[in-house]
Amino acid sequence: MSSDKAPFWRHKSLEEMSLEEWESLCDGCGRCCLIKLEDEDDGRIYTTDVGCRLLDKTSCRCCDYKNRKREVPDCIQLSPDLARTLKWLPPTCAYRLIARGQDLPWWHPLVSGRPETVVEAGVSAAGRVSASEDEVSTDGLFSHIKNWPTRWPRKARAMAK
Repeated sequence: MSSDKAPFWRHKSLEEMSLEEWESLCDGCGRCCLIKLEDEDDGRIYTTDVGCRLLDKTSCRCCDYKNRKREVPDCIQLSPDLARTLKWLPPTCAYRLIARGQDLPWWHPLVSGRPETVVEAGVSAAGRVSASEDEVSTDGLFSHIKNWPTRWPRKARAMAK
């Protein structure tokens, strides 16, 4: 397939993508918007099932994406360099996959043509976010540490049927 017929993510680097292409890589899973804790001793990152205060627990989309940096100053504005270096990005993250030279999986909306496949494949945090960060104390976050946000769901690994 020639590069003019291939999907943009197969022939463009993250740096070469237009803003529209870049934004379309987000599958809306919400995993990156879950609160993370870092062990100060060894730097290990632990992901919780507690969402950022701007995360809509149902849609797993930001409630105020345009103003998120003003509303949540420590919100990360993802860049190609960060996609290559952030260790806490979910393994299913399209930015991370493309940065590593991998293709998008079958369930990604750009491949499937349907945003619902993210939920069907078990990748979405929808229905799994227990609370907003405004509802849990800092000390209480430790009881919300989960492994699922840092793993590939079994269904997501399966081939499309």
